[in-house]
Amino acid sequence: MADAAQTGSSGKIKYLICGCGSTGYNVVEELLKETDSILILDKDEKRVQDLLDQKYQAIVRELKDPAALDELPVPEVIFVLSNDKDANLAVVRTAKAKYPSAHLIARATDPVSKNQLEAAGADVVLYPQEVIAKTAVLRIRRLSSSRIARRLYTLLGSWEGTLGIIAHTNPDPDSVSSAMALAVIAHDASGGKLVSRILYDGTIGHQENRAFVNLLDIKMEQITPELLSACDHLALVDSSGPGVNNALGKDARVNIIIDHHKNGTHDTSKVDFVDIRPGMGATASVMTQYLQELDIPVDTKVATALLYGIRADTRDFRRNITPQDFNYAAFLLPLTDRDILDKIMSPAVSQETLEVIGSAIQDREVVSGYLFANVGYLRNRDAIPQAADLLINLEGVNTAIIYGITDTSIIFSARNRDIRIHIGKVLEEAFKGIGEAGGHATMAAAVIPLTYFSMVKDKEELLGLIIEPILKRIRRIVGLEDEAKHEV
Repeated sequence: MADAAQTGSSGKIKYLICGCGSTGYNVVEELLKETDSILILDKDEKRVQDLLDQKYQAIVRELKDPAALDELPVPEVIFVLSNDKDANLAVVRTAKAKYPSAHLIARATDPVSKNQLEAAGADVVLYPQEVIAKTAVLRIRRLSSSRIARRLYTLLGSWEGTLGIIAHTNPDPDSVSSAMALAVIAHDASGGKLVSRILYDGTIGHQENRAFVNLLDIKMEQITPELLSACDHLALVDSSGPGVNNALGKDARVNIIIDHHKNGTHDTSKVDFVDIRPGMGATASVMTQYLQELDIPVDTKVATALLYGIRADTRDFRRNITPQDFNYAAFLLPLTDRDILDKIMSPAVSQETLEVIGSAIQDREVVSGYLFANVGYLRNRDAIPQAADLLINLEGVNTAIIYGITDTSIIFSARNRDIRIHIGKVLEEAFKGIGEAGGHATMAAAVIPLTYFSMVKDKEELLGLIIEPILKRIRRIVGLEDEAKHEV
């Protein structure tokens, strides 16, 4: 390293280290892996001499002195790392004025000094206790994730026969892609001894979902009692328990549950493997993490499906997204088929979907920012959430609730931008005891099975008889009982 006498007001240097206690010394050691263009300032003469003896470039300077940075090479990056908070603040202020284009990283000794250093102009402020805490939590989460993935792999490796992977009713890309990924893991873990079959009930009505399944040539089978009886093991993906938005009975025995929705009151104590993460944006993200942790090769078809599953469930990374979801999407992106992704995202819109959206627009009712729309009888239930996605964007609307009736159930879909309410909890309370409901703060859904009324021919008249008490419940929960109605 260069001699201290070589420092001067002319020239440049990569890194300037202000304060070289244990933290500063470790930073220097790390930076030396990149370059030796490093200058160290410290007020301790003995410490500086020790650094010079080790061939480091170092100068004695009192960091609180306004002239501490005079006659030095111009640095690209400045680290302010002493354990004296007043000295660090003084250096930051001096450095900001003297070297405005340099990147400035400062060490805080307490939360108050962190705020002061940020206000003084430090680009990055490191509070060691906070850094250690975040690192510790991140490491334990990674360790936990690795162990969870390995436990799933070991379990699947101990099985043979047929694994029935059950997607939720009217499966979406998140559910389908998660089932595909679980099938890949099962095949790898069992060495091919475990054959997976992806099962579903309902319909794949949304045009993008149909394009997704068709373009990727995903093999799925309509669930039947005969198919279920042929399965030696059952797994649920993107569904938190038997009978929760799937064709199984509530008492059905399942072996695996993987989901990103909150598990309500469903007992999972007898399930062999449960991984439910309400904080994750998509179940496809959980499955991608498994594949990463287990170092299982991801082919183009599965990668494309998983990436689209994450994008669809987070509405193109705008809803319920976490940093982990972004990380997994970044991992998948280079492995995907971009042409197929473009085709999936630009499908033809069916005539019924347009008619449902038109009905929702035509028959909407708005009360103090809450929009309600009855679309009547429909065959394609996926048109209801599409209408909700559109109507939430109307001026003056903060919450959109769209509902309609099919041959077998009454369907609700809700979208919300009002930070004062959690629409998933609103629907949970409103439909308690009469149907299945739930979701997130910004989006939710509910279903009321028709059971004894499924044979009624005039479905729209039936909807009219049933709907008013439910809407009254919702209005009461959100405080709209006494609000005047008006049109947008």
